[in-house]
Amino acid sequence: MQLQSEYWPALNYHPAPWSIRCFPPVVDPLFPSEMTTAGNVIKCKAVVAWEPQQPVVIEEIEVAPPQANEVRIKIVSTALCHSDLYCLLKVVEKEFFPVVLGHEAAGIVESVGPGVTEFQPGDKVIPLYLPQCGECRFCKSPKTNQCDVIWTRMGSKEMALEKSRLTCNGQKLRQFMGISTFSEYTVAHQMAVAKIDPDAPLDKVCLLGCGVCTGYGAAVNTAKVEPGSTCAVFGLGAVGLAAVMGCEAAGAKRIIVVDINPDKFEKAREFGATDFVNPKDHNKPISQVLMEMTGGGVDYSLECVGDVECMRSALESCVKGWGVSVIVGLTDMQDVTTRPLQLTSGRTWTGCLFGGFKSKDAVPKMVKDYLEKKLKLDEFISHTMTMDEINDAIDLMKQGKCIRTVMSVCPE
Repeated sequence: MQLQSEYWPALNYHPAPWSIRCFPPVVDPLFPSEMTTAGNVIKCKAVVAWEPQQPVVIEEIEVAPPQANEVRIKIVSTALCHSDLYCLLKVVEKEFFPVVLGHEAAGIVESVGPGVTEFQPGDKVIPLYLPQCGECRFCKSPKTNQCDVIWTRMGSKEMALEKSRLTCNGQKLRQFMGISTFSEYTVAHQMAVAKIDPDAPLDKVCLLGCGVCTGYGAAVNTAKVEPGSTCAVFGLGAVGLAAVMGCEAAGAKRIIVVDINPDKFEKAREFGATDFVNPKDHNKPISQVLMEMTGGGVDYSLECVGDVECMRSALESCVKGWGVSVIVGLTDMQDVTTRPLQLTSGRTWTGCLFGGFKSKDAVPKMVKDYLEKKLKLDEFISHTMTMDEINDAIDLMKQGKCIRTVMSVCPE
């Protein structure tokens, strides 16, 4: 299948000798179990965003060996997230580029740097955009999943080029969120890597690197949805569907989903949705629609779109007195506003990153839950592609025609 648009033409990519899916490991005949890639620069394929609002390009890059406390990972599977598109299409600061995007993935440890004892070559892992250093005041607090390190990764200026292990034709490439998973190999600090069950299928559990944990945790950790409650979820992408799944797992009696694409409603039903609202079907504010449906408002609302008007609607859909609204969607382009009375009447307005999960602790447990069939993952995957088809995957997401596209990168 070849998808094109006037904005995202097909990749102008011509296979070269280095364009084999992944370089096979070179084996020393005297020590057949040792890969000679360890300690050496690896040349491999990666998706490079050279400029904002332009198609990404498959390039040959060089991945340096891991330094102290770092892990070099062979990426097996990676998924496209709306946050990748947000940074590609909305971020206009030139200093953010060139960058290798991608932050939802799973792979295998290729080698480790000095001081790494938690990981060894061959371990299955999930890179983490939200690290857990274990030492800062946030990591030590049970009140949050934040880590001081994340705030050095959230802006372009702080994604220091000198810390990047990726180069292309002698030019340093920024590592998106410190992990850059749209590459056959990447390097991450050990505080941003979770070791997972060796039986885990990497093409499924890669979704736990961002979207599923984000939505699910927003419901169970941040909103703290209670049994018998009524919830509203705004937006039915992967994060929104995961929020629906979290609401159901927490015992919500009624889960209302709001989306302008009714084609997504049946999929939402699979995850536990009970009521379906398309704002296009109404000539009144959606908060008023939900107020009327519920006799005064929902107990919990979760905004999973990243739109400031939706954020306000989600808050104002909550019941006064105890309603809780969680901002889950990503945007930093506009201010979000509401009238003070919406809050002084007893509503709580909050937000979360990564669903409130402490990443290194939680991700292995989420993988275990999936293996024990306590958590859905397969149902989120609407398309499978190769990394070479990244611009096709971008087109699908821009057009709202996918939930999650998982791209194969390297064979296990």
